[in-house]
Amino acid sequence: MKLFGLLGNKLSHSFSVNYFSEKFKREGLTGLLEYRNFEIPDLDQFISLVETEKQLFGLNVTIPFKEKIIPFLNNVDEIAAETGAVNTIKIQRNSSGNLLFMEGFNTDAVGFQSAISPLLQSNHKGALILGNGGASKAVQFCLNKMGIPYKTVTRKQDRNLSFDELAKDHFAEYPVIINTTPLGTYPEIENFPPIPYNFLTPENLLFDLVYNPEMTGFMKQGLAHGAKVENGLKMLHAQAEASWAIWNS
Repeated sequence: MKLFGLLGNKLSHSFSVNYFSEKFKREGLTGLLEYRNFEIPDLDQFISLVETEKQLFGLNVTIPFKEKIIPFLNNVDEIAAETGAVNTIKIQRNSSGNLLFMEGFNTDAVGFQSAISPLLQSNHKGALILGNGGASKAVQFCLNKMGIPYKTVTRKQDRNLSFDELAKDHFAEYPVIINTTPLGTYPEIENFPPIPYNFLTPENLLFDLVYNPEMTGFMKQGLAHGAKVENGLKMLHAQAEASWAIWNS
């Protein structure tokens, strides 16, 4: 039995267990492979976890550990190094199951580009990225690669725009608005980022990395003002398949 899983702080919202369980069943791997949630309060328990679970060969990483996990790893790939965020870990062990080496990767970038590319129209020449955490870094990496200028929006007034500074002109100049924050994630589904939704028009595209619930508060606000909307489920699927490829390489 080989074990894989999701590492995070609060995981009740996650579809990853269902996604991989269905994948293993579809591919006739049930009984040979298992995917579990590993919910820990902080990373003090991380090394103990990977040393104790001797059948654990791969992890996905989610909030709030994508950036904080890096010092625990032996190596990270180019995208993870550039973004400063890891969402996939490949674990190597000896024949006795003892830990040998852990390498971090970022498949959020691949997943995001795969999901958003079919949605982009000719007028989508700039983006506002809500949040500046690990997922945001992957989005920034992709937009740089795609040649799409962007501004990050946070609660603090530093090098980024603050939510309070957003004006109508921002929504016209940066018509793609990407929520990389966890606001609106199940079970706190009534939450959504505090942007001035009244400035939205049908020219705007709202992409929410949150996928549970299927229709987030952020997306509902967008639809109410005529904008196009999409959730993060296709991104989840694409990054999960990229993780699977890494674990099997």
